[in-house]
Amino acid sequence: MTTTSTADSYASLARLELAGTEYRVHRLDAVPGSERLPLSHKILLENLLRHEDGHTVTAGQIDSLVRGDGGDRGVVAFSPSRIFLHDTNGVPVLTDLAALRDAVAEAGGDPAAVRPHIPSHLTVDHSIATEVSGRPDALRRNVEIEYSRNAERFRFLKWGERLDGVHVVPPGTGIMHQINLEHLASVVERRDGWAFPDTCAGTDSHTTMVNALGVLAWGVGGVEAEVALLGQPLSMLVPPVVGVELTGEPGPGVTATDLVLTIAETLRAHGVVGKFVEFTGPAVARIPLAHRATISNMCPEFGATAAMFPIDDTTLGYLRLTGRRPDHVTTVEGYAKEQGLWHDPGTAIRYDERVRIDLSAVTASLAGPRRPQDRIALAAVPANAAAAIEPLKSTKDQKGKIEDGAVAIAAITSCTNTSNPHVMVAAGLLARNARARGLVSKPWVKTSLAPGSKTVTEYLRRAGLSEPLDELGFQLVGYGCMTCIGNSGPLLPEVTAAVAGGTVVASVLSGNRNFDGRINNDVSLNYLASPPLVVAYALAGSITHDLTTEPLGTGPDGEPVFLADLWPDDAEINAVVTAHLTPELFRDAYSDVFAGDEHWAAVPAAGGDRFEWPPESTYLRRPPFFGDAATAPEDLRDARALLLLGDSVTTDHISPAGRIPPSSCAGRYLTGLGEPDLNTYASRRGNFEVMVRGGFANPRLQNRLAPGGATRNADGAVVPVYEAARSFAGTPLLVIAGREYGTGSSRDWAAKATALLKVRVVLAESFERIHRSNLVQLGVLPLQFADGQGAGSLGLDGTEEFDLLGIPEAVDDPARPVTVRVRPREAPAFEFEVRARLDTPQEAVYYAHGGVLPYILGRFDA
Repeated sequence: MTTTSTADSYASLARLELAGTEYRVHRLDAVPGSERLPLSHKILLENLLRHEDGHTVTAGQIDSLVRGDGGDRGVVAFSPSRIFLHDTNGVPVLTDLAALRDAVAEAGGDPAAVRPHIPSHLTVDHSIATEVSGRPDALRRNVEIEYSRNAERFRFLKWGERLDGVHVVPPGTGIMHQINLEHLASVVERRDGWAFPDTCAGTDSHTTMVNALGVLAWGVGGVEAEVALLGQPLSMLVPPVVGVELTGEPGPGVTATDLVLTIAETLRAHGVVGKFVEFTGPAVARIPLAHRATISNMCPEFGATAAMFPIDDTTLGYLRLTGRRPDHVTTVEGYAKEQGLWHDPGTAIRYDERVRIDLSAVTASLAGPRRPQDRIALAAVPANAAAAIEPLKSTKDQKGKIEDGAVAIAAITSCTNTSNPHVMVAAGLLARNARARGLVSKPWVKTSLAPGSKTVTEYLRRAGLSEPLDELGFQLVGYGCMTCIGNSGPLLPEVTAAVAGGTVVASVLSGNRNFDGRINNDVSLNYLASPPLVVAYALAGSITHDLTTEPLGTGPDGEPVFLADLWPDDAEINAVVTAHLTPELFRDAYSDVFAGDEHWAAVPAAGGDRFEWPPESTYLRRPPFFGDAATAPEDLRDARALLLLGDSVTTDHISPAGRIPPSSCAGRYLTGLGEPDLNTYASRRGNFEVMVRGGFANPRLQNRLAPGGATRNADGAVVPVYEAARSFAGTPLLVIAGREYGTGSSRDWAAKATALLKVRVVLAESFERIHRSNLVQLGVLPLQFADGQGAGSLGLDGTEEFDLLGIPEAVDDPARPVTVRVRPREAPAFEFEVRARLDTPQEAVYYAHGGVLPYILGRFDA
């Protein structure tokens, strides 16, 4: 449904001719004061005008948004125009919808009534892994393995296509965000006689990539996506807007990757969690759209909800380049100018905060070894790596050529950078120059190329750059997320042996995240870098190698070859990009984005309004989230801490995505069922039995009660977290944590696993936006320490008993505190107050129903 507006308090409804066709629109200039709003708030304003009904969306909410109210604009109901999914987060969405259909049918209702109300796209890009690399048949072999491993999941996705409005982009097409940027995002929607801004909620935190086009989009949890799919608006606090003024000009050789790592460092330090960021200033007009996309893609890494660039001539140029129809480009221009969405540097915009970044100060950089905001100048990388290696060093004698700091993985991967032709061409030219000087990659480095679109391999081929990349081992391994999400496959055998002997190895990848344990279970240090630097580190073979002063190798003439000798100049890069990127290239790549190849055509489709759950399946199980009715919110007494954690606990720590170790609880469960191929946690998200056993099972998780992946059970013994949680049967459990709890991916299984482990409360110093919301949606109460307090300052060691008092009152009025009464084993009891992070009235309603899924079922029953 395009609009549900039954009120028009501002008489904003009008007709507007765009590219020769008349459309209904809600004019923003009908609302006094709207001209000073930031772009993101103008788009929110249009959304509210179009859905104003006097109840869910009111004139008061619209007034509050426009007035600003000192940065506190209250709660609004936002209705995205479409939902964006990928397979590993999309499968749980579809299993929930399938289970909801079952529950409705079992209650005597019509299962077909459970259907999407808005369009959605689901891209299969998270299933392929870098099992084979560095050889010509790598792509073919990885695709064969992908289809063999994921046959059940792919059949289920084809059943999902039966749901109205679900459109599956098959495996092998590319990465969701690059496809969204290059093809799916419209900037302005034309639907059912209406024209309105394209808005998108995606089950991946990097959905923000299309902010580069001026599309308001951000990541949400899978359950929140289900709410929107079923026609309910998303309840949200209107974020304040940080205006980031970009000045200066990047120096020669500075890449888009260097820019985004600097911006991530700056904005993470400033503090932009829960805020919109908008880029402005004199430098914005000079930033190519591909660079804007790299920056917007890493919005979650600096913590913002969205990272918007303006709609301007650069936007239109990119739409033309990527093969959008002329009438559509004309529509975008006309609508943006008529609605005040077009970039006008002379307009005084009302920002809540301002930050200035001088692009001329940006230098070649990496980020690591464990967080994307920890930027390091290229010259400082050896010292940084040496310091990170020191505490991990083994006492064993290391024999052989693979030493501490060896680069085990060099991966050109991720839509963050492969969507950017400038850095991809730079990587190809550097490889060409290296081969001309006789250099080769070190034999222990696992090299790979996994672009986010077939356009990349085509322009590299046209430019003659595929061959030198191939010769350095960067053969095409697949079109998907692969190494960036932990699907890096096995290390080379000699490296695996070295790691077993205590050697500390590193990865260098052109991705967006490098959290501990994310890239590969056996790799301790992970660094983010531009594609040309990935190639350089493959040549050097060690992260402790100083690329600024030490040669990468020696040529056949005996002369040392330095990075500066190989680095292509900007003029050559730009010339190659201009010569080989054409609209025809993009139109060919996306001629039928939903067709797939012969492998996809051979996948049988399941029929029926209800999915028939295969009883023998280890990939798909009917989820238990629509079971017994929830009890009313209540105080919790005699609660125990399941885990005591520190700062920056990521969703990768809470719910790993990588390969399942045979010795883990999930691994033992699967082998007990006779499953020979454990695959990855990400591939098993349709099976709650696997995923609950994977909860907090990441061995890199720093738990103060026990080593990572383990904790203390009810008797004090150290056991895996899953077994410990079961030992506390009937006892309320809580997780205690520090700052930035739940940073990283939007995966809702981090909250689902928490809920299924019977954790009732997460008590943290601060929460990342998406995970906090996911906890509420699953009926887990997020409680936040008072400023300046935390487990350390209060002397909590995790062995205490806790009473949490005042929960029902806080649900009724989240401004009221919850009292935590602590009973240490050998000290007097004491109390402190915390805040319930139920940020909107609708969240309080969801929590009171035991989570959003029981709430939705109740609405169908009604």
